[in-house]
Amino acid sequence: MVSVTNDNTPVLLLRGLTREQRHWGRFSSMLADKLANPVLGFDFAGSGELYQLRSPTTVTELRQSVRSQLQNHSTFTGKVHLVALSLGGMLAADWALAFPAEVASITLINSSARPLAPFYQRLRWQNYPALAGLFLLSANKREQRILALTTARAYQDLQIVSQWQAWQQQRPVSAGNALRQLLAASRFSLKAKPACPALIISSQADKLVNPQCSVALADYLQAAHQQHSWAGHDIALDDPLWLARQIAQFIRQLC
Repeated sequence: MVSVTNDNTPVLLLRGLTREQRHWGRFSSMLADKLANPVLGFDFAGSGELYQLRSPTTVTELRQSVRSQLQNHSTFTGKVHLVALSLGGMLAADWALAFPAEVASITLINSSARPLAPFYQRLRWQNYPALAGLFLLSANKREQRILALTTARAYQDLQIVSQWQAWQQQRPVSAGNALRQLLAASRFSLKAKPACPALIISSQADKLVNPQCSVALADYLQAAHQQHSWAGHDIALDDPLWLARQIAQFIRQLC
């Protein structure tokens, strides 16, 4: 096994629906501390730094908006490890299928795909009313609602809420872009098995996506599956150190 210090393949973090790279929080630096690989983060069209662009309505187009950024980055030498949450996981799987020589590994966190899981598991039906009403709320109330839906902790830390609200004000994701991203996610279908190594991570207390979606992904990909016992959908917020440890161990084993 080659020492991890010799591996300069970048690790690219991909977030989910309406989220941006800053929402990874402390997880990004924790993962970087455990790997010699460069840890990168780019937003897809319609979110984060690219919030003024129109979000595509297909996962392939969303993926390409990120891939074009990586191709122009100084650390990219032809290979990348993809670490992806939720909608980001669909981009990662699509990327691995479209450009198999480019993807060294994929880590899919609380993600899903047709036809492996039914629509009511890919987005829990109990949350349909709350999600439908998100953009009827003020930006501040909307971020509070998203936090409540995506974390298993009863957060009383107003700093987190105020931080998310500030980011939304700086880079507002429009209702139209959110709906287009949701449409892209709902239409995504995994039509073949990516050739690269894969790790599946899920959260037992995920209120948005049924953990059975990750079980189905792991079975289909014949991949290892690590499940957190209490975290919510945004496991990077709930337990970033645990997540960083799982992913770092996986990537180091590939070197």
